[in-house]
Amino acid sequence: MTEHEEGSSCPRCRVGASHGQVVGRREIAVFGVSGVLLLAGVLVEYFTPYPFAGTALLLAAAVISGYDVLKAGFFALIRLRFSIAVLISIAAAGAFLTGNPAEGATVLYLYAVAEFLEEYAAGRAERSITSLLDLAPQTARVRRDGGETIVTVGEIAIVRPGDTVPLDGIVVAGTSSVDQAAITGESVPVAKEVGDGVYAGTRNLDGYLEVRVTKPEKESTIARVAALVAEAQAHTSPTEAFIERFSRYYTPAVILLAGLLVVVPPLAFSVPFLEAFYRALILLVIACPCALAISTPVSMVSGITTAAHNGVLIKGRDSLEAVGLAQVVVFDKTGTLTTGRLEVDDVVGFGVPEAEVLAVAASLESRSGHPIAEAIRRRAEEEGAVLRDVEEFVSIAGRGVQGQIGGAAYTLGNVALFADSDDRAWRAAYDRLESEGKTVVLAGTASGVIGLIALSDVVKKDAENTVAALQARGIRTVMLTGDNERVGEAVARRIGIDECHAGLLPEDKVTMVERLMDRYGLVVMVGDGVNDAPALARANVGVAMGAIGSDVAIEAADIVVMEDDISRVAYLVALSEKTVSVVRQNVIAALVVKLGIAGLAVFGLVTLWMAVAFGDMGLSLAVIANALRIGRPDTGNPP
Repeated sequence: MTEHEEGSSCPRCRVGASHGQVVGRREIAVFGVSGVLLLAGVLVEYFTPYPFAGTALLLAAAVISGYDVLKAGFFALIRLRFSIAVLISIAAAGAFLTGNPAEGATVLYLYAVAEFLEEYAAGRAERSITSLLDLAPQTARVRRDGGETIVTVGEIAIVRPGDTVPLDGIVVAGTSSVDQAAITGESVPVAKEVGDGVYAGTRNLDGYLEVRVTKPEKESTIARVAALVAEAQAHTSPTEAFIERFSRYYTPAVILLAGLLVVVPPLAFSVPFLEAFYRALILLVIACPCALAISTPVSMVSGITTAAHNGVLIKGRDSLEAVGLAQVVVFDKTGTLTTGRLEVDDVVGFGVPEAEVLAVAASLESRSGHPIAEAIRRRAEEEGAVLRDVEEFVSIAGRGVQGQIGGAAYTLGNVALFADSDDRAWRAAYDRLESEGKTVVLAGTASGVIGLIALSDVVKKDAENTVAALQARGIRTVMLTGDNERVGEAVARRIGIDECHAGLLPEDKVTMVERLMDRYGLVVMVGDGVNDAPALARANVGVAMGAIGSDVAIEAADIVVMEDDISRVAYLVALSEKTVSVVRQNVIAALVVKLGIAGLAVFGLVTLWMAVAFGDMGLSLAVIANALRIGRPDTGNPP
């Protein structure tokens, strides 16, 4: 069985190097010298009366270009490990022994050049992970004893325009715009002021900031992102597991076929032994499953790193693959599809101006910290309403408030406070607004209701487009909420959700996710990563929204969307589907090409160098190039 381990003594990885290592001048010199010797050897052997001189030149070219693989093959053979190095070494040696030195030297040279190109291409994805950490500077300006010095990170950091934020922290002085694209993928800079969080690796654009460091370097958001992305490469997707199992049988089977090809044709069909032996050498090259083995992981790594650079942290290859196969995407409502912040939608007056209703309500709510009170005060401030003094203020738990304004008694609260009123005018308006899924507050005096204020949770701007994009891909969308059925159904209708379940407790959401999994199959759950942690953990894949700076969310979910941008869910599905598609293309191409060349080799229709160029190294390069397409800016990338 072949073995291919990055960083081990494997010629595919330059004996002890990793795919991310930059190849230096030694390799360039080796390719240049051995290439000249190879060309000279071919010319001398075929166009001069000195074939032995040509063979000597070709042998020198083979030893120089194939030194690493020949050395690795020798030691692997001693340990009885049939690595790619053993297969290529035997094939090249066999070519020389059968009187085909040009092909033997060409096999080793093509292998070395193609392996160099493969190493560089495969290393691009890994280097992109390292580049995340490189964004954070190694030193920072800090304020110490009233002065400024360049020191190692700590204390209160000074971040000038154009500087990169060195560590996670809180702004304690100054205002500015910060480019957070490295972490969140946002294209628009984010305004920062005192009290706002900033993150290592983000760039200060136009203002002076003083930042109190809150986390050491190893615990910064960008360091955790890089660590988790690197860790994700260790996870194996179902497709990878299948390919690994297949490879264990593929290589021994092809080697066995090569052995039979040496024996059976000469005995049964009078094929010359050397011809049969040559065909068997071709099968040895095809026996290497490298193109097949890397077809899936290189695609997955490309997808994971592409997502990371666009603000989506995928913590496992299995999660990336599963999202692209999902039948259902489940959303929590509050904080996921909606902002979680109430806004006043309607103000209705009965016999009094709407402005008067709003002013009275805001005055009564001036002493409350309830979300409804905050929303009413914001609307009053926007409208320029003048708040009035409230006397004899009383808070009625679970119902509302009462107080005296200008000597008159006012009441503000839910419908239970006005149960004795039989005025049909306000009841009709109340029923209409409540049927729209809004929270309705009534304002009144001793003589009756004077007005209504309707509030609702604001739907995120891209929620409707995101749901439509998922449905266009054949994915069923479901919303879970703890709100009452009217509110839930109203939001679901507005966004276009296929199925809504309301009035759910956290444990009910877990049960509902289980039912959806039983009914439809693979389920992705999208929530805030904190309140929805049980449901996120139970789903096949849990996606936490807006998790930048939240350690709990990063730990709770399988996939983390760093910015609170619901459109990234559609991007994630598109990226996953594209990655899964590329994986399938790579696997099918690797199998078809290898089995096709193996079939042609049995009948002597291909040469040894063709097997290397098209059936092994060339195929590996094609697989990697196809995988790198995942990172291109096309429909798989966020808007």
